[in-house]
Amino acid sequence: MHIEFRHLRTIKAIHDTGGLQKAADMLHITQSALSHQIKGLEDQAGVELFVRRSKPLKLSAAGHRMLRLAERILPQIDALEAEFEALEEGSAGRLHIALECHACYDWLFPVLEQFRRAWPDVDIDIRAGRAFDALAALRREEVDVVISSDPEEEGEAQFAPLFDYSPVFIGAADHPLAAKPWIEAADLEPETLLCYPVDRSRLDVYKMLLHPAGVEPAAYRQVELTQMILMLVASGRGVAVLPDWVMNSQRNRADFAVRRLTESGVTRRMYAASRADDAAKPYMAHFVRLARTEAVKLQRG
Repeated sequence: MHIEFRHLRTIKAIHDTGGLQKAADMLHITQSALSHQIKGLEDQAGVELFVRRSKPLKLSAAGHRMLRLAERILPQIDALEAEFEALEEGSAGRLHIALECHACYDWLFPVLEQFRRAWPDVDIDIRAGRAFDALAALRREEVDVVISSDPEEEGEAQFAPLFDYSPVFIGAADHPLAAKPWIEAADLEPETLLCYPVDRSRLDVYKMLLHPAGVEPAAYRQVELTQMILMLVASGRGVAVLPDWVMNSQRNRADFAVRRLTESGVTRRMYAASRADDAAKPYMAHFVRLARTEAVKLQRG
């Protein structure tokens, strides 16, 4: 069986988009060329790679095996291409990061571990002290990347989308609110709300739920670490609203009740902001690609 990189990109594109036409557009080929490529690959493999009568188009068991290969190999190929491009422009640089998302630390470190292997000459640092004025620090060139869910419509920063997430309610499994299918702002009024130690205006629960409804919880407790928030929630010391990816790694634990916010749910998007002049640098583009790849793993748990 002869597998080419284009086959791996095809499998991933169809899985990501859920359809042949969208995948063909992403790959800049015609739908008929894409269908022909899939048929040739399935003829080689001797098995079907897709469940034909599903909408959106879904991978078969064999297709998922090939997808796992693509997700392992393609980031390495992207990294190699970025390294070759850097031979012309220079591979040294600086990547100092400020996070407006406190929960992002657990997600960011695996990204940086991969990044430093590919770019050993790039100086990496997390500037925790710049979290409260991150975008201003970016303009002052005190940091090079800001991880934020609040893009500016105007300004010099360029915002690269990373991934979408949903803030979710987390309570103890025996909490009274566990009986509800979703959580409204009024439900949190009698509760002790556990939050990260950042300004309330930057917390999803206040910005998207409490402030618009004019609701204030009975008590407000700041907690530094995600794992400590989860421990306090499990022991009935309070409730929390955290990004859904935090709970994906906890999905097998029976200690928690996880519910969406509002009947329709709430969705936000995370961005990597950089100065426009830096956005095209090979190592910066590679950082964004790694961040997106790691986010997919995180959201799958």
